Amino acid sequence: MKIITPLSAVVSGGASGLGAAVVKRLSKLGVNVSILDLNEADGLELASKTNSHFVQVDIANYDSVSKALVSARKKYGFERICVNCAGIAPAEKTISKQRVHDNQLFEKVISVNLTGTFNLSSQAALGMVALSTVNESGERGVIINTTSIASYEGQIGQLAYSASKAGVSGMVLPMARDLSHHGIRVMGIAPGIFATPMVDGLPEEVQNKLGSSVPFPSRLGEPKEFADLVVQIIENTMLNGEVIRLDGAIRLAPR
Repeated sequence: MKIITPLSAVVSGGASGLGAAVVKRLSKLGVNVSILDLNEADGLELASKTNSHFVQVDIANYDSVSKALVSARKKYGFERICVNCAGIAPAEKTISKQRVHDNQLFEKVISVNLTGTFNLSSQAALGMVALSTVNESGERGVIINTTSIASYEGQIGQLAYSASKAGVSGMVLPMARDLSHHGIRVMGIAPGIFATPMVDGLPEEVQNKLGSSVPFPSRLGEPKEFADLVVQIIENTMLNGEVIRLDGAIRLAPR
């Protein structure tokens, strides 16, 4: 799908990190972007800088997502691009200090990362179905879900996060097959270790160690590289039903 105007996109978790990089990249290309995020302050600031539209949303809540899409569509029309970047990554072991992993925390991670991705993807797909096709292939839209290399090689303390991201990875192919006859593609990106706010808060020596653990290039991934891949997926109609590792060939080892 060629990125030409007018074209609309929704980006969950778009107020910071990988999502913010996607918002900046798409906006620069002339796409009308709606930022869906719980963080109102950062969301409004980024929306002002990129001439985008911010909508506060609880991605884990189906009705909240529905209302957010109503706002986004009222502003820019129905989206043809949906990028799911919203996620949380608290760390806790299965058993620690003679107690089990907090079940409410586990459910929250699943709710935000996995259910949240489902909430936006499914509702965006329903909207795309009603749109006209944009090319000879009969394409109507594309959905890109952010998973993680932790869905394959979860580290110690990543029980909930790895489970949630494995679920996101697992949704890509069946969702792509479900939506294929509607001309809607579904892809996943599994980032490695990126310089996001979560990593930026670590001591410099820790960041350097993380970067050096990447085979090549031996550094942290840059959010703009994630955004570049998003654009490449949008523009290459043959990419469908696959999760792409964006990780510099790293394989996570137990810590």
